Amino acid sequence: MKLLVDSGSTKADWIAVDNDGSVLFTTATLGLNPEVLSENEIIERLNAADSISTNKNIVSSVFFYGAGCGTDRMKLFLKELLQNYFQNAEIQVYEDTYAAVYGTTPKGEKAIVCILGTGSNCSYFDGEVLHQKVQSLGYIAMDDCSGNRLGRHIIRGYYFNEMPLELRVKLESEYNLDADFIKNKLYKEANPNAYLASFAKFLIENKETEFCKKYINEEIELFIKHYILQFKNAKEVPIHFIGSIAFYLKEELTKALRLHGLQIGNVYKKPMEGLINYHVLNA
Repeated sequence: MKLLVDSGSTKADWIAVDNDGSVLFTTATLGLNPEVLSENEIIERLNAADSISTNKNIVSSVFFYGAGCGTDRMKLFLKELLQNYFQNAEIQVYEDTYAAVYGTTPKGEKAIVCILGTGSNCSYFDGEVLHQKVQSLGYIAMDDCSGNRLGRHIIRGYYFNEMPLELRVKLESEYNLDADFIKNKLYKEANPNAYLASFAKFLIENKETEFCKKYINEEIELFIKHYILQFKNAKEVPIHFIGSIAFYLKEELTKALRLHGLQIGNVYKKPMEGLINYHVLNA
């Protein structure tokens, strides 16, 4: 049994497949970002999924693609943790960009591959090897156009009294905006980046308003400038996207990319179908 894992900071999708690619079971856990979670928190999230905990001793391989796995230190930390949990399995840990590459890009083709979900990332795939120009410093310093960045604009717009009254009333009806509640979520609880990203849904649902449109366009421009245009051949290859933010803002992304002479490629919410095909073909 192989376990394929596509983990963001908010949620992790798990699929168990046999050697022919037949799906044995699917499940989901909370996200397993090693940059923001302790060992105990990750194990608690694994144990919360019965299909994972009851089958852990018969798993032969784990292919983990995750947010927060962009450095060797975090990869090693998570690999050792998963090895102790799935004791009979071979463990491989990759940054989440590899899941995006295998889930969007036909074998051997060149592309720029972007992730726009709770966090954000961008890499160039030369058909064989992944290349990055920007090393992520995490959600506080980086993550342009991500869910947590967009959500941050909503909270700030509300508290700085910049949000139009109609949107303020709507936001108050959908979210707990008590200052102590927000500060506890941001500074005391796990996954503050995922909490910030929960406000991105509101921004996207109201993307036709001038207030929301402004921040969406600003963040897209920052992502293009800071990430995509770092690659000299950006105008020569398709630019693929994975993630809920990209999926729901496809129209806005397409328009902005075209203004820069860039070609949008595949845009998918999740990469799992492509991952299954990749691991069956490369078994």
